[in-house]
Amino acid sequence: MALRPPAHRVERRAIALWTARALALALPAAGVLALVHGIWPATRPWTGPALVAAAVLLPLYVLLMPALRYRVHRWESTEEAVFAAEGWIVRQWRIAPISRIQTVDTVRGPAEQLLGLATLVVTTASSSGAITIRGLDPATAEREAERLTLITRRTPGDAT
Repeated sequence: MALRPPAHRVERRAIALWTARALALALPAAGVLALVHGIWPATRPWTGPALVAAAVLLPLYVLLMPALRYRVHRWESTEEAVFAAEGWIVRQWRIAPISRIQTVDTVRGPAEQLLGLATLVVTTASSSGAITIRGLDPATAEREAERLTLITRRTPGDAT
């Protein structure tokens, strides 16, 4: 099995999910910093410059990170393996042979349900942990979970 870029992109709606999560991180962080700056004068020598940096960096993070992640996140499953690529600063490609798969799950948190998305979690016999493919259409995630379950049942032995 060659390590290669997976064939499928995640759903474009994943950009909205990643944007919402970035805002959920950035807004409280900036708010706490502004609150500390406003009510605790002794912190102003360092919170003032931190607020200026936050005013520049946090919007860049919220605007750029989701699009960069969308460009990188890909997935594919074949009769032999599950492939996944993810990241935006640190990029990771993973491949899991079918014979190493232990469980296959689909997960839909509240934000994913709202946006019509799902996550496919493929747990393997690996110290690196599960392969998690976020941003799938729920029907696709369910179909792939069923397909991978059938393939793993047919696959003899375990590749350990």
